[in-house]
Amino acid sequence: QVQLVASGGGLVQAGTSLTLSCAASGLSGRTFSSSLMAWFRQTIGAEREFVAGIGSGGRTYYLTSMAGRVTISRDNARNTVSLQMNSLKPEDTAAYYCAAGSRVSDISREADYDYWGQGTQVTVSS
Repeated sequence: QVQLVASGGGLVQAGTSLTLSCAASGLSGRTFSSSLMAWFRQTIGAEREFVAGIGSGGRTYYLTSMAGRVTISRDNARNTVSLQMNSLKPEDTAAYYCAAGSRVSDISREADYDYWGQGTQVTVSS
């Protein structure tokens, strides 16, 4: 059974940093390392939005509005992916979800991902 467990969310003040982590279990090391891993976020009443992704070879992709403030990384030895977010703004408040996909053709399309974590809430106060 594949599980993605996201952690690291919390209540922070604007301008500060936060690092989210996602641990994958139930995936072989080879499957994890060959998967594209991504983070999405969602606010109440809105669609889930792509934030960042990292391919098997380490190539990274970012939501344009967050480029320069976020860094995605992966540790294939530990089956984990992280999202470091800097200079947080109140509009970054959302539930953040990690996702894994083995055949992703459109990194921003939810349907391309095979597995999802449960989400971790990030709340940024002004």
